[in-house]
Amino acid sequence: MKSDEEIMEILEAYDLTGSYRAAAELAGCDHHTVRRYVLLRGTGVDPTVRADRPKMIDEFMPKIEELVERSGGRIGGDVVHKKLRAMGFTGTDRTTRRAVAAAKKSYRAGNRRVHRPWIVEPGLWMQWDWGFGPKVDGRQTQLWCAWLAWSRFRVVIPTFDKTLPTIAACLDTTFRQFGGVPTYCLTDNEKTVTVDHVARVAVRNPDILPIGRHYGTVMRTCMPADPQSKGGTEATVRIAKRDLVPTEVNLRVAYSAFADLEVACAEFTAEVNGRLHRETRQVPAQMLAEERLRLHLVPEQPYVGVFGETRKVGKDSTVSVGSVRYSVPHALIDSKVWVRFHGDELVVAAVIDGMVTEIARHQRSTPGNPRIRDEHYPDTARGQRTPKPVNAAEAAFLAIGPGAAQWLMEAAAQGVTRIRFKMAEAVTLAKLRGNQAVDRALGTAALAGRFAEHDLMAILDYQSAREPDIPSRASETHSLQPGTSAWAQLGR
Repeated sequence: MKSDEEIMEILEAYDLTGSYRAAAELAGCDHHTVRRYVLLRGTGVDPTVRADRPKMIDEFMPKIEELVERSGGRIGGDVVHKKLRAMGFTGTDRTTRRAVAAAKKSYRAGNRRVHRPWIVEPGLWMQWDWGFGPKVDGRQTQLWCAWLAWSRFRVVIPTFDKTLPTIAACLDTTFRQFGGVPTYCLTDNEKTVTVDHVARVAVRNPDILPIGRHYGTVMRTCMPADPQSKGGTEATVRIAKRDLVPTEVNLRVAYSAFADLEVACAEFTAEVNGRLHRETRQVPAQMLAEERLRLHLVPEQPYVGVFGETRKVGKDSTVSVGSVRYSVPHALIDSKVWVRFHGDELVVAAVIDGMVTEIARHQRSTPGNPRIRDEHYPDTARGQRTPKPVNAAEAAFLAIGPGAAQWLMEAAAQGVTRIRFKMAEAVTLAKLRGNQAVDRALGTAALAGRFAEHDLMAILDYQSAREPDIPSRASETHSLQPGTSAWAQLGR
């Protein structure tokens, strides 16, 4: 079988000599071969095209095409070969695999799905999706990943759930970080957004529509298996999980608290928005400044219709839900909060700095068993009173430093007598020796429980005679071992 170059050389030799034998000598082939290619060219047939020869598998090709069509192009060559062997095919499996590959190629060419490129406009589209975050204290977290399709500006927010109130809070936070609201919000077909499909038409969840109307945006859902509408957010989720979830690849340590995960998400958002984007070759944070001109204004008040029932925080910094008292941070006393149950947990939310924020989360309890957390109250509310002066003498003593306040609290707890006289003595010593030295001596006296008449002076003299903060250490010239002279009198 001659190659295309060899055939062209044979024809060129014949055109030059006009003789089959002379052309054969020049081309290095038989003169019958020259004659065959010259006659093919003379009849208008391309001499470089090989004529198809009948194959053993040709009569089985209709069956192969049928099997490929029925399986949607997924059937394997070994399965087809077994079926053909049962029908009388005696060829090898290699011949069958080649025929199946050709049939699959023809099937895909006729059933290929064509995607139209998505040309985005500034201020028009925002996308969001969810991804599994790291576990914090044994609880699975979720990562809210949103981005503006034109500027590629991203926002990543950690949450504990994907409920509708959480979506409303994440949308509000995202819009405020964007500095505006886009025209459309595109997301996946989850139950919080799409409740059903009728004739391949997505039926929107009626509970999410008021959120869109409040912010002046339209909720849209992606087409299934559409890379043009889903690829952007899926890439954002993949990158966020790669950098934020502790794995053997990024060597990130586990998060000890949810606040640490929030800090990590904020640092990740600042990093990806401040570096050059691979596709646009621009910095997303700089492009956002231009896209903000096309965004709608964010409402002053966030949407709170889905955050549950409203409650007023009482003077004891608690709210009552189902005849059970649940504590909230004391800074919210006399303010309005929203409470809702999510599974076995009570979630309390409030508007802080213009954004809806989760402020407390408690396990569901029963009447008579309140849920109170110490971190929701100041020290004074937990029985730990701090000294406050009511006259000039007390103010002068407490002005010495924190050691003075510690001495006063310990002395009062132990019922020390003549406290006021000893406080006045400490003020006098502070004028002579300095506040720093006397404050250190008072702190040492409080720790050691020494509150006698001359204990403060003795501690002060001892500390002033030694170099501060230098402990005693054994050396060649100094030993920490006590002396043995007392043993010499033993038995006398």
